[in-house]
Amino acid sequence: MNRKSVKLKRTESVLKEILSEAIATLSDGLLKSVVITEVDCKRGKYDADVYIDQTFMDDEEKIYIKKHLKKVRGYLENYTLQNEGWFRCPKFHFKFDDRMQKKEKYDMLFSKIEKEIGKKDD
Repeated sequence: MNRKSVKLKRTESVLKEILSEAIATLSDGLLKSVVITEVDCKRGKYDADVYIDQTFMDDEEKIYIKKHLKKVRGYLENYTLQNEGWFRCPKFHFKFDDRMQKKEKYDMLFSKIEKEIGKKDD
């Protein structure tokens, strides 16, 4: 398992908080509703994958959000630099977090297996 340093974990936590604040300042109502679930820094903090909760989004909204977040990436990076006083900000890459959907699939699969095993025992 890849262990991250405490400093890197703190940076990811700070980025998650600041990005949530920055997104809340945008004028676009749909973008304001975006919830960041995780930030994962890579390449020595030069890049950061920003994971977005996709729970209540349809495909059109996902396309719109991803496209517009890419457009405002510069603003978000500048906002981060100004608020933290950093010399350099990671380049943000926005991705949708599908962990909840995977968890639901696994839960359904396990419950199906449990029912199958229950039937065999009868």
